[in-house]
Amino acid sequence: MKKLLVFQHVAHELLGTLNPLLKRAGFRIRYVNFARYPDAQPSLYGYAGLIVLGGPMSVNDTNRLPHLITELKVIEDALRREIPVLGICLGAQLIAKTLGADVYPNREKEIGWYDVSPTQEAFSDPLLMELQKTEKIFQWHGETFDIPKSTSHLAFSSLCANQAFRYGTKVYGFQFHMEVDAPMIHRWLRVAENRQEISRLRGADYLERIDNETPEHMARLTELSERVFGEFINLFGIEKRYLRLPTR
Repeated sequence: MKKLLVFQHVAHELLGTLNPLLKRAGFRIRYVNFARYPDAQPSLYGYAGLIVLGGPMSVNDTNRLPHLITELKVIEDALRREIPVLGICLGAQLIAKTLGADVYPNREKEIGWYDVSPTQEAFSDPLLMELQKTEKIFQWHGETFDIPKSTSHLAFSSLCANQAFRYGTKVYGFQFHMEVDAPMIHRWLRVAENRQEISRLRGADYLERIDNETPEHMARLTELSERVFGEFINLFGIEKRYLRLPTR
């Protein structure tokens, strides 16, 4: 059974649609919750891959949140080991910073459903090659990153040019949240800090707008997530299991 390490930063940001796919593939998953255990010192020893989830903090908050330095070091180790790594939102920003790119405030916060488009390079990428010209994908971020050197730029939106990249063949950074399902979005909208942020930026009616748009776009996002994350799981080289019958 392959073991997977997952970095978590807030209680309501989980693996989402990734979780059943990983369980079905036979992974044993270990969460490291830095909100609860900020002094944790995880190691990649014995783990086949790493997933770094999102969070409201900035990658540049290392003085206030020293666990971010711990995460950067583990990501650097994962890159050396050449194991599969997936970063989502903050996770993508941490990978970008590990690779030497700058992370900084985006010109506008993306919160809700936005059009995301693949670049030309995405059409030959095993994870994102099925993306159409535009796809509605859920977003919740205020910062962005430069595309690191020696990586492939895979997706963009009108408000955020750098939505996805690939380093080598096994490391991906996604600014968007392809892992969300409807219950997860509704949980995010019930978090007091999130509601306050939306009301301050867009007005209280925007909460209702996200609620109304979610059923419209969720079926396609779920289809995409199963395809994209299924291909990510294939990076681990998991072989099909066969039932071995007893010899006579």
